[in-house]
Amino acid sequence: MAQKPSIPKGTRDFTPSEMANRNYIFNTIKEVFRLYGFQQIETPAMENLSTLMGKYGEEGDKLLFKILNSGDYLNGLADAELLERNSLKLTTKISEKGLRYDLTVPFARFVVQNRDKITFPFKRYQIQPVWRADRPQRGRYREFYQCDVDVVGSDSLLNELELIQIVDEVYRRLKIKVVIKINNRKVLSGIAEIIGEAEKITDITVAIDKMDKIGLEKVNEEIASKGISADAIDKLQPILKLSGTNNEKLQQLKSVLAASEIGLKGLAELETIFGLCETMQVKTNIELDLTLARGLNYYTGAIFEVKALDVEIGSITGGGRYDNLTGVFGMEGVSGVGISFGADRIYDVLNQLNLYPETSEEQTQILFVSFGEKELMYCLPWIHFLRNNKINTEIYPEPAKMKKQMTYADNKGIPFVAIVGETEMNEGKVMLKNMKTGEQRLCNQTELLSVMQF
Repeated sequence: MAQKPSIPKGTRDFTPSEMANRNYIFNTIKEVFRLYGFQQIETPAMENLSTLMGKYGEEGDKLLFKILNSGDYLNGLADAELLERNSLKLTTKISEKGLRYDLTVPFARFVVQNRDKITFPFKRYQIQPVWRADRPQRGRYREFYQCDVDVVGSDSLLNELELIQIVDEVYRRLKIKVVIKINNRKVLSGIAEIIGEAEKITDITVAIDKMDKIGLEKVNEEIASKGISADAIDKLQPILKLSGTNNEKLQQLKSVLAASEIGLKGLAELETIFGLCETMQVKTNIELDLTLARGLNYYTGAIFEVKALDVEIGSITGGGRYDNLTGVFGMEGVSGVGISFGADRIYDVLNQLNLYPETSEEQTQILFVSFGEKELMYCLPWIHFLRNNKINTEIYPEPAKMKKQMTYADNKGIPFVAIVGETEMNEGKVMLKNMKTGEQRLCNQTELLSVMQF
């Protein structure tokens, strides 16, 4: 018996109609990226592990898909090494490459390798798949697309403003109601400093970033498990529970962080960003959220997450400022800021809310039915004419019963069918049928084009 085919968990196939919907997302995002002067690049699906490892924290490293070396990858390993069953140690010897975990680290590598070919500040966008060995669940996949936009080589907070404006514009076009959550890693560093645990900033941020998923009590347990004192955890509680308007939270934090230089710097950056957004009348609600930490180690300034308001799902966009990501590749002092749109989660949101346009740019607009060789030859110049005028056109490739061809048009959602018989050929016309209304009319080429372009 033939084996039943399957795909790995956490991955998906997409039908033509689903791809049309996904391309609606990609095209919408691309248009907005270009509107702000960003240019597209691509990087390989796989990177050297030396590029990827150590950039995402311990948890991120565990989620990297490693690729076995080509050929006899066990050649040269001693039996004792195999019997030791130390998978981490073995991986370094049998795997030199891995699938990219995100687009930001490969982008940093790209900037360093191509520094002589690009102009700074460098504004790039990138739309490609990434892979994470995560546990598949609703809204979380092992293979998914990210739509990244970054600026490197500029410290200006105007870049943060433009990223927020991009978020505002993209979701306005997609008709998804969202809230933009914002925080600053310098503020979090200041908080760790004030509670006496400055060296534990990574452990603290990784834990509080899970607040939405596991709740405050579990977050406190995780922080305690990292060796952070009960006194420090007690001092952290009122900070995590801050409430009020953005301005009220900022004023309270100024008192809390009065003794922390880095914390106050982070607050000043947040104040500037809020002020710029107010000046530019950004319509999307922006909320200061101290539990937002973005677990990735490379963030150093403002951090963002975007949540859909009408669907229960994780963040659909996220990112932030990183001051020296290229430094790990030997190019010091290049600051950058970027955000990533999660195309697969956006796709799920649009599916649940049924927000796709009725027709797609990829949809066939008209089908010519085929009754015989003579009719087919008559239709070909018409088809060529319509395609030259950017009308998506196809012909049923072989003679068949009318019912079969009409069913084909119905199944593909083709709105118009062109019927050609002896009468139409004698008059130099086609019979155009509207599949939605059933209305039929004789058209010459000019009239047909006019209907199709309406």
